Amino acid sequence: MGYTFTLDDVRFLACERGRAALAALADRPLTAATRLADVAAARSLVGDDRAAALLETAVLRRRAAGRLRWADDWLFTEDAVQQATATVVAEHRARRLADRDVHDLTCSVGADLVPLAASARRCLGSDLDPVRLAMAAHNAAVAGVAPLLVRADAVRPVSRNAVLLADPARREAGGRRTWRPEELAPPLPELVAAARGRDLVVKAAPGLDPDLVPWAREVELVSLDGGVREAALWSEGLATPGVRRRASVLGGDGSAWELTDADPDECPVREPGEWLVDPDGAVVRAGLVRHYAARHGLGQLDPRIAYLTGDRPPQGVRAFRVLEHGRYGERTLRARLREREVGRLEILTRGVSVDPDALRKRLRLRGPAEATAVLTRIGDTPVAFLCEAERT
Repeated sequence: MGYTFTLDDVRFLACERGRAALAALADRPLTAATRLADVAAARSLVGDDRAAALLETAVLRRRAAGRLRWADDWLFTEDAVQQATATVVAEHRARRLADRDVHDLTCSVGADLVPLAASARRCLGSDLDPVRLAMAAHNAAVAGVAPLLVRADAVRPVSRNAVLLADPARREAGGRRTWRPEELAPPLPELVAAARGRDLVVKAAPGLDPDLVPWAREVELVSLDGGVREAALWSEGLATPGVRRRASVLGGDGSAWELTDADPDECPVREPGEWLVDPDGAVVRAGLVRHYAARHGLGQLDPRIAYLTGDRPPQGVRAFRVLEHGRYGERTLRARLREREVGRLEILTRGVSVDPDALRKRLRLRGPAEATAVLTRIGDTPVAFLCEAERT
């Protein structure tokens, strides 16, 4: 468990002396090995009473850097950092809600609230935790926006006609992840009941089973820089007509593209071509592999496997040029790797029960070359592809 902040801590950290102390601490290593020295430095700056809050904030800012745009100047709790939406993802969602009245029911320290406030017509944020609300007020001011903030229970919305946004906590006591809607905090069924008759969007874990949320007319899987970040559940009034599933693929460089189940999905099952393509995780989780293949002129190796193949990969993706392929056997693979003098091997698996780390140790790799082994199956046959990974 992290440090428990108080309202006095927030006021101190936001004042001129607190900001100066945080700036002085920002250049320290802040590692486990330097913990004692870092604590001593914090105490020398602000005394014993404020040292823990100061040091915790410096560590949390370091943890949030690269994910939250204003991390160097924001205030956080440990739980808030763990669950905070990356700014690129939050802005993506905010664009879809632009020029509307929006109420962030679980605003926490403002990771979603701030982008919403920058584009919504009017924006309200609420939370039960007064410390997080105070941090949200500070963080919004740093970002140059001023949403209305109020202490309120998410399952008792204090707004009337605004679109409702909720991000229920996905961790139980002890840090164990939960995927069950009724075990979220607040419970998702209670949120949905409280929002009856209102437009609602819920940020959920990407592993959530869509069958458990039948009220969601559109399920959007969102990835950022190749990692699937969340599933966004959109109610009927917010869903795009004719779309039930969407994959939104975002890049930290500002790139973005989308794919939906309204797009064509006709693609062949074909023999392996010159290239293998592993679609972005958002595409796979959204069940849009065939749609992706149809868009880019690719085929499936097997209708039940997400690896795609073709003679020309899409632009801007990491694809795998096939050097050779054949039935998978560990001895055969070891022999082929020795012949090619492969000393560094990336192992990708899908549809086969293989532990890549354990296999890599057994292969006893030696040599200057590097390669990628893609282990999968075609029909009931396990197949190994030796490839060179390239950025197209």
